[in-house]
This record gives sequence, structure tokens and C-alpha cells, in this order.
Amino acid sequence: EELAPSGSISKEELDVRRQTVKVDEAAVNQALQAVYATRASLGLPDQPAKGHDLTEVPPDLEQTFSGVRTALYSLVQTMAQLGLPMAGAAVTPKQFLDEFRKRDATGDIDRIFKALVPNAPAVKQAEAKLLEARRDLDQALLNLRYCDIVSEIDGVVTSRNVNPGNNVSVGQSLMAVRSLTEIWIDANFKETQLADLRIGQRVRCEVDMYGSRREFEGRITGFTMGTGQTLALLPPQNATGNFVKIVQRLPVRVELTHYDPDKVPVFVGLSVVPYVYYKERPTGPHAGAVLQPLYPLPQGPTVPNAGEALRPVAPLPHGPSGP
Repeated sequence: EELAPSGSISKEELDVRRQTVKVDEAAVNQALQAVYATRASLGLPDQPAKGHDLTEVPPDLEQTFSGVRTALYSLVQTMAQLGLPMAGAAVTPKQFLDEFRKRDATGDIDRIFKALVPNAPAVKQAEAKLLEARRDLDQALLNLRYCDIVSEIDGVVTSRNVNPGNNVSVGQSLMAVRSLTEIWIDANFKETQLADLRIGQRVRCEVDMYGSRREFEGRITGFTMGTGQTLALLPPQNATGNFVKIVQRLPVRVELTHYDPDKVPVFVGLSVVPYVYYKERPTGPHAGAVLQPLYPLPQGPTVPNAGEALRPVAPLPHGPSGP
């Protein structure tokens, strides 16, 4: 084997150094490709002209090369949406920024945008679309509500005229709903028993459905302005002279107090026996009155000849005299 002179390197170390040089050359080539790609994105040629450096940038880059022109065009569109049109496409970004900063005394860009955004045409247009969408949503919700028929009161269906799947028309009666909480009793007292009855008197009621084992408390709340016969569909007519006096009955309204429909429900049409504590002091609204107070009606327009029995008739003109 040939011996190497003193101070030289071995063959293996030389190979390692050569391999390192190749790796470094590949890294340099990769970096150059990245520089070339960056120059191409700016609209510059991949390699500068002979005698020029890669880092050298033409003085008119912002006016002549495609990448900058595209960015400037996007800036023009954005500013137009904010209601701030630029002077023209020939303006440079630096010139525009200088003009833009003059809108605030301190040149605060954030403050300038806060003043521009609320009145920007694009924002106004978006707000109008949002308002229109909300109106469409409200109309859709209203149309959806029309698909559901809701009872005005809570209660129980007593008579149903339709079945699932039937077609209904406007004004058709679907069902009757009876309230379970708004319950009262029409007590038909004889006219000879009405002298001591007053609004607010306590009433004890026995319902035949429950018998004497369950009593209901109530109070008188009003009197019907007519007996049962006079309010009938065909009231009796006694003008022929065959009148026979019969004791009449007047419906008296009794509202139940402390009534719990979940425990002891009372149904429409049941027979009830009321007992009025007429010697006790009436309580509650309009206590002691026979009729509920009537509130005066508002004054209407003046009627001509009001209060006169007959309207005065103007005298007729005299006709021709006879022979």
C-alpha cells in the first residue's frame, strides 16, 4: 500500500468531504429554485439580466409587474366596497396609504376603519339582505303556525265533528272544548226567594254526582236579567186571556271557589242543590249589590230633534180650490 505523506487526510475522509460538498450544492440549487419561483410570482424573469444581482428589484416594480398589479387591483375593489374609491389604477399602494392615513389626525388605521365600516355600501347591502331574510323567516314561521289549530282555552273536547284525515273548510265547526277551570252554576231560584239574595253571599252546593259526602263552596256573582221562559227560543204568549199564574224561576250565577278539577271535576249539565247563607255579610267584588254596576257609555254625537216624540212636519202647500 502507498503511504500518505504526513499531514494529509485519509481516502475515507476525502470521500466524506466530497459527499458533503454535493449535499451543499443541492441545497444551494434548491434555494435558487425558491428564489426563481418568488421572482416569477412577482412577474420578474427567473434569472436577472447579465451583470445584475438576484436581489436587485426594478424601481418600477409596483407599476409594471403582474403580482403587484393584481394585489393593487384587489385593494381597489376592497376600498370600493368600503365606500372609499381610489383615484385610479395608476396610484401606487404607498400613495394610497398616505392618502388613507390623512382621514385621521393621528393616522390610526383602526379608528379609520371603525368610521368607514358602518356606512360602507357592502355593509349596508348585507344589512338589507339580513333584514329581508328575517322578514322571510317571520312569514315562514307565521305560515307554519297556520298549520296548527290551537284552542284558546285549556279544557276537554266534548263533541268532535272531524276525524284525522278529513278535509276541512273555512268556518267549519271542528269540535267543542269545555273549560275545566272556568266553572259556574246557574241556580234557578223561585222569584219568592230572591228578596234576600245579594252578590257576594256565600253558597254551599251539593252535586248529585258526589252526594252529600262532597260539598262545594261558592259565591253569588250575578243575576240573569230575565226568567227562563222569557229567554226561551219560543217564549210563551199569554195575550189570549187564558193566563194562569205560575211561580217563575230566575237563574242566579254562582261561581265555585277553591275548586280543583283534578281531584273532584264538575261536568256540564249536572244537578246541583245550592244553599245560600243570606244572613252572612257578602264579600268580594260588588258585595251586597243586586245588579253589577253599569259603566256609562261614552257620549256620542248630538242627534237632531233628540227628545221629541215626533219630528215636526212642515205644512203642505195648499192645492187648488174646488168648485
